[in-house]
Amino acid sequence: MHEDQAAALRRMVNRPGWHRQTSPQPERRSRTIAVCSGKGGVGKSNVALNMSILLSAGGNRVALVDADMGLANLDVLIDVEILGDLSHVVAGTKRLDEIVVDLFCGVQLVAGASGLVRLTNLSEFQRIRLLDELSQLERDNEFILVDCAAGIGPDVLQFAAGADMVLVVTTPEPTAITDAYALIKVLTRRGFDGQISVLINQVDSRQEARATYQRIADVARRFLSVRVFDAGYVTEDPKVRQAVRRRESLVLAYPQCPASRCMAELVNKLSPNGALVGRKDGFFRRVVGLFS
Repeated sequence: MHEDQAAALRRMVNRPGWHRQTSPQPERRSRTIAVCSGKGGVGKSNVALNMSILLSAGGNRVALVDADMGLANLDVLIDVEILGDLSHVVAGTKRLDEIVVDLFCGVQLVAGASGLVRLTNLSEFQRIRLLDELSQLERDNEFILVDCAAGIGPDVLQFAAGADMVLVVTTPEPTAITDAYALIKVLTRRGFDGQISVLINQVDSRQEARATYQRIADVARRFLSVRVFDAGYVTEDPKVRQAVRRRESLVLAYPQCPASRCMAELVNKLSPNGALVGRKDGFFRRVVGLFS
């Protein structure tokens, strides 16, 4: 991350009354990124959180949705008090605007919960109500990042299938690589036609990252006939663990550290001048439709 980017982040945090603009905005097509991983422990949620903050720092309106059914933890990473979660919206006990948390970094956070699994059993009335609530996020934001659960469960696949792009986070460990490929394989065989990108996390060097990506890309091309894009890498950095312990985002706590620089390169690569194009139909309309 360049010095001017770090300075901009600091100015945003220190600005009195920093919040989203409330002036009317034209209706837009949100671009949706599902952040996934074949296995847990690869830093997926941290990547999703810091991506959302950097996208917001770039002048975009961003929503971050925790779609982990069993181990939702984004609120723990950022140390924020949750007023409710999507299970309350499903149950009809709260509206979306009652559970959305406007983070100080300019991101709208929607907390996840295990009750979300009941989407598979929603009535038509409940689906319409939920769709109406969630569609507000798409009207309000240019980007929606969905932090999916780890693995290849049906909930993960359904959320990923609705996204414009799936970002698969892995590490150079053999088990992580194998599970990342398994996720790509299942998505491909289920007919996902969006972009699949791979981010190599916790690497020792650019060479290690490149070799890991190439291994996954070659196998995917050979056996699945699918192109997997290179989203880059994030270096192994002690500042990542320090930020987690402090319950702060990496890019705000340590904007000049090597891992933060890698995160900035990732965001620049995935969304140069809005190159990630959203589909005509909304993300949540696609997802809720998949559960019907």
